[in-house]
Amino acid sequence: MTLRNEPSGLPLHEPSTWLVFALSGVFVLLGLLFIFAPRAGAALFGIAAPEGPGLSYVSAMSRLSTRRIVGTVLGLTILIPAGDVILVFLERGFESPKHLLLHAGSGIVMAAGAFWLLNRTSHRNPGGVS
Repeated sequence: MTLRNEPSGLPLHEPSTWLVFALSGVFVLLGLLFIFAPRAGAALFGIAAPEGPGLSYVSAMSRLSTRRIVGTVLGLTILIPAGDVILVFLERGFESPKHLLLHAGSGIVMAAGAFWLLNRTSHRNPGGVS
């Protein structure tokens, strides 16, 4: 919980805030690409788009409120690009290194974000808002 004098949220004068905004925007645009242009999204992903009902990419989003929860979820989310690297490698091998690097790079970004968030979390807080 923040005191009334303390500003809440990300400070707009910090370069790290703008990096967070930029990376967030990239991932939002990628998600929109998969929803509205699944074939293009699949091509960017590095595999052929499935035909029929498997073509729709829709996922549920939830809103999380604490750094600890967001950092933990982001840390667990590293499994997604790790799995993506494995899938693309099994499908195409080293034939398309740019797709492998794309997924590995997103995993590194997620790991860095999780580490940063969890490092900034107050460990004295027994629960609730961090």
